[in-house]
Amino acid sequence: MRLRKSSATRLRKSRKNQGGAPLPLLVPALIGLAFLTLPLIALLIRAPWRSMPDLLTSSEVWQALQLSLLCATAATAVSLVIGVPLAWLLARVDFPGRGLVRALVTLPLVLPPVVGGVALLMALGRNGVVGKWLDSWFGLTLPFTTTGVVIAEAFVAMPFLVISVEGTLRAADPRYEEAATTLGASRFTAFRRVTLPLIAPGIAAGAVLAWARALGEFGATITFAGNFPGRTQTMPLAVYLALQNDPASAIALSLVLLAVSIAVLAGLRDRWMTTP
Repeated sequence: MRLRKSSATRLRKSRKNQGGAPLPLLVPALIGLAFLTLPLIALLIRAPWRSMPDLLTSSEVWQALQLSLLCATAATAVSLVIGVPLAWLLARVDFPGRGLVRALVTLPLVLPPVVGGVALLMALGRNGVVGKWLDSWFGLTLPFTTTGVVIAEAFVAMPFLVISVEGTLRAADPRYEEAATTLGASRFTAFRRVTLPLIAPGIAAGAVLAWARALGEFGATITFAGNFPGRTQTMPLAVYLALQNDPASAIALSLVLLAVSIAVLAGLRDRWMTTP
């Protein structure tokens, strides 16, 4: 009996000790927390709250807001149309070089956005590998247009969708699809009627991430599409321009992007940030 009580006492002490943080870990952890949160707190402190409604309703800011929302939504739609089938291919089809294809798909995640913009110019510019044929055959010019903004945003945002959907597909049981095909359904019908409903949460999470990434894209956009108000000037570009001439407007736009980021994290919290 005494042994049980002593064991229970030691267990409680052990759990209590485990709950505390050693000083060599606590200090750098607090420094890291301050490093990440202090700039955001400073942004909130310096925000021109009284003039915020006037700043956000000005014509220049409203144009950038509208264009950003439109282009981010269009880029997400493009990512869904071509990204979901690509994720299915990587998750369900075993083919030679699949690892290389996956690496190429995820490359924009680590590629500097400016380099991505240059690559898009080399591919789709008027003298690009594909762009020169688009210009000569169809008279279609993509750089420095609103369509160019959508393409640049889709290029950097689609990998987030593909990774999310591929992970969901790998976690889903493929026997449901196999059962549908044995009952006479084609592979596409099984994908449309069985697989899509199963992976809908993963698609939604990936779409939200892609939309948020597209909304905040700067480097590839300014390199491939330029910075023309009302045509290619999105919110990040407007922030960069306003910071030189009108810091208050830059802060207001930055707060809008911050609010969007917080909303995205809140929406994905139940999926990725809960303790199992």
